[in-house]
Amino acid sequence: MNQERVFKVLLGPHVSEKATVLADKKGQFVFKVATDATKLEIKKAVESLFSVKVERVTTLNVLGKSKRTARGLGKRNDWKKAVISLQPGQDLDFSSSAE
Repeated sequence: MNQERVFKVLLGPHVSEKATVLADKKGQFVFKVATDATKLEIKKAVESLFSVKVERVTTLNVLGKSKRTARGLGKRNDWKKAVISLQPGQDLDFSSSAE
């Protein structure tokens, strides 16, 4: 995978209460990813950017909510979420990845 695609696959970490519990108790990390990204692309992107070994990648498509606006009905964009399980002994540090 070329270096340009690595930066387009991972859009950023998904911070929520559930994602924080997963990170603390199970060592799993949640990312927002491109909707056309595959599990293999996500695995390679995380391994190359953070220098860790990924054990498993689970993906799910999140459907955008329908919202009522002053102009009628609107819809938020659909997006894709990836849950990354690291191998035992590995940890993901977001602050050291900017080097």
